[in-house]
Amino acid sequence: MPEPEEEDQPRSREADRAAAAARIQHQNTWVDLQIRQAQERGEFDNLPGAGKPIEGLGGEHDPDWWLKKLVERERIAVLPPSIALRKEDAELDERLDKLNVEGDVRREVEDFNERVIRARYSLSAGPPLITMPRDVDATIEAWNERRLVRRPLRFQPADPPKRRRWWRRLR
Repeated sequence: MPEPEEEDQPRSREADRAAAAARIQHQNTWVDLQIRQAQERGEFDNLPGAGKPIEGLGGEHDPDWWLKKLVERERIAVLPPSIALRKEDAELDERLDKLNVEGDVRREVEDFNERVIRARYSLSAGPPLITMPRDVDATIEAWNERRLVRRPLRFQPADPPKRRRWWRRLR
């Protein structure tokens, strides 16, 4: 087999480049055609954000722009563990008041205590952890007291109904 001449290799490379450029141009033409047809059908009318400037184009490029938008849109609170546990401690009684069974309350408090202890023994960024584990029995006792106060009084009539005598029923 004869070896290709050195002049043939540059020509084939140029031909490959020309063919690739033609494919890209054909693809661009096809994409433009699809966009034009969609515009004629009105598929781009009344899109959310139409007529508003695109945020994030001006100024410096932030690689985490999508994450910040997600946090803002979904209202996600990303807190350091010490702050999250402090917030959870403040809301724990309210959450416990929604439970009806003492076993569930005990399980919630023990789970909270485990997370506090785990956070105390781990090194984490952020402010120091000042939240202490709760006394399970004292928390359950306070829950019981709050539950008794919340419990509505049962209906008790002022006077018991009078019994009618058997001979009066005959009338």
